[in-house]
Amino acid sequence: MVGPRSWFSGLFYRSSNKRQSSGEKDFTLTFVQEQRLLKLKERLNVPFDETRPDHQVYIFYLIQEALRALWHASFPETEITGLISEQWKDMGWQGPNPSTDFRGCGFVSLENLLFYARTYPASFQRLLFKQDGMRATWEYPFAVAGVNVSFMLIQMLELQSERPKSLPGINFIKILSDEEAFDVLYCIAFEMVDAQWLAMRASYMQFKEVLEATKIQLERELSLEDIHRIQDLPAYNLLYK
Repeated sequence: MVGPRSWFSGLFYRSSNKRQSSGEKDFTLTFVQEQRLLKLKERLNVPFDETRPDHQVYIFYLIQEALRALWHASFPETEITGLISEQWKDMGWQGPNPSTDFRGCGFVSLENLLFYARTYPASFQRLLFKQDGMRATWEYPFAVAGVNVSFMLIQMLELQSERPKSLPGINFIKILSDEEAFDVLYCIAFEMVDAQWLAMRASYMQFKEVLEATKIQLERELSLEDIHRIQDLPAYNLLYK
């Protein structure tokens, strides 16, 4: 069971202004890293708001197709009755229209969820259906939590700035030779959130604390000296437990 609609109000994670001084240094991007970073930033700049008259029709179409694909990956044996339907609550959206939940973070949060469902289906299903551990009476809503994971990563990695200054952000840029690094990191972070949720025996009102604990652990892993690719993160193994 998930909490009431007010659970999501103002929940988008706001990261601290603190920066690790060890990360404040110049670094040079390779051509591949530069191109991958530009492409990632382009993804972050795709918004969605169906109430905007100037919103591009093709983006609306892409989102419709992504939502249909996400539903099929989540519930392959159940047909969705419409893009606005009470069925979406079964996935952890707060209302019948998922766009009202991911509008604040943009299309990338929907892309992250779909990537997770397609690339690591076993992990995705475990978290979606809360199959691990002793669960709380009031669980976090899966899809909405996923949007918050996307938002947390964007801020933690300083992806909306010209260049990151923190060591985790710099090290992440260095592993961008892997085109899917951000999406895979999202999947790892979501697994870490669920593991932290269980370790803290949390309930839905503690979700911000769970995100903060996850952020701290992820920053530590991204600050390790021997991280050369996304698979080197210790928490990567969570995807295959």
